[in-house]
Amino acid sequence: MSFKFALAISPFLLLSGCASITSSEMQTLSLTAKSGSGEIVEKADCTLKNDKGEWQAKTPAQVMVHRSAEDLVVTCKKEGFTDGLIRAVSRAAGSMFGNIIFGGGIGALIDHNKGNGYDYPNNLPLKMGEALTVDRRVEELAEQALAQQQSTGPTTR
Repeated sequence: MSFKFALAISPFLLLSGCASITSSEMQTLSLTAKSGSGEIVEKADCTLKNDKGEWQAKTPAQVMVHRSAEDLVVTCKKEGFTDGLIRAVSRAAGSMFGNIIFGGGIGALIDHNKGNGYDYPNNLPLKMGEALTVDRRVEELAEQALAQQQSTGPTTR
């Protein structure tokens, strides 16, 4: 391999998978609240918080939060209900692994510090009076199982 060729492709190798380029620092999440009996709770006052900031919303809502390596803590309050709490687990996005493999870790360090290399679960289904943990990995497994079930069709015995 010639020096010129290596020099020409090095920026692509260093930036491949870099979440700073391929994704935003922000992520939009769907926040809903239900009572213990499963009824929708509207206009619960919610606070979403991580090390990058704090956001306010009333359920149901689409909330844009800053991605982070830290978990997102969601607390909702409404008169007549016990507070609800969710801990949304932050998971490394696929781009972080691309950074480590192809970029020698420089891009991963940048994305870690900015939060770009992480994702929260897209849906935050809060239940008033309960403390829940939601995890993107579980959400992805459920989506894969549903897709597999739909591709194979209904099972008959």
